[in-house]
Amino acid sequence: MTGTQFLRKKKWTMTIVFIILIALTYGSAALTQFNLIDGLASIPATIAWMFSNLIPTAASFENLPKVLGRLWETIILAIVASTTAAICALLFAMLGAQTTQVNRFFGVTARFIASVFRNIPVVAWALILVISFGHHILTGYFALFFSTFGFLVRMFIETIDEASSDGVEALTASGATYFQMVVKGVLPDTLPQMLSWVFYMIETNIRSATLVGILTGTGIGYLFDLYYKNLDYAMLGLITILIIVIVFFIEFTSNSVRRAIS
Repeated sequence: MTGTQFLRKKKWTMTIVFIILIALTYGSAALTQFNLIDGLASIPATIAWMFSNLIPTAASFENLPKVLGRLWETIILAIVASTTAAICALLFAMLGAQTTQVNRFFGVTARFIASVFRNIPVVAWALILVISFGHHILTGYFALFFSTFGFLVRMFIETIDEASSDGVEALTASGATYFQMVVKGVLPDTLPQMLSWVFYMIETNIRSATLVGILTGTGIGYLFDLYYKNLDYAMLGLITILIIVIVFFIEFTSNSVRRAIS
C-alpha cells in the first residue's frame, strides 16, 4: 500500500467515524427529546437562580463546625480507601505485569479480577454494598476501595511494563531472586509514577466520596442529602463551596507532590 492509498483509507475511516458520531448524537437527542437551543437558553436563568439561592447566610455559618466535621470524615475515608487499595493493587500488578508475573495463569487471573472491579462504577458498588452493610461508613469505604483497586491495578501494570527492562534483565542474569528483582529493579523506576496515580485517585475519591455519602448516609454526602430534602439552599451553597475549596486544595497539593517526585 502506497502512502497516498494509506492517507486516503485513513481519511475515509475518519469520515465514517465522524458520520457515525453525528448519527448517534442526533439519535440520542431525538430519543431523549433534548433540545440544545432550549438548553443553552436556560443557562442565564439557572445561573441567576444559583446566585440568588445558593448564597450562605449567617445562620448557615452557625452549622460550619458540623459541616467541617463531616467533610473531614469524607477526606479521611477517601485517603484510607485510596492508600489501602494501592497496596493491594501493587501486589496484583506484580502478578499481572509481563515484566514481573510469576506465570501466565496468575497474570491472566490478576488482570481479569482487576477488569471486573474496574468496570463496575463506584455508584453501583455503593448500591450493592448498602444491601450487605447498610448505611455505614464501611459501605462507603469498600465502594471506594473496590473501584480504586481495579483502576490502580491497570495503571500499575502499564507503568511496570513501560519501565525499562534493562535493570530487570541484568539482575535476573546475575542470579537475583524474584524479591530482589522487584525491590532493586522494578520499584525504583516505577515508584514515582505509581505514587502519582495514588495521588490522582485520592483527588478523585474525595469527589466520589461525596456522592457515595449520599447513597450510604455518611460523610458530607449525608449532610448534603439532608439539607437538599429540607430545601435549605443556603446550607447547600455552603457545603458546595467547601467541597470545591477542598478539592482545589487537594489537587494543588497533589500536583506539587507529583512534580517533586517525578
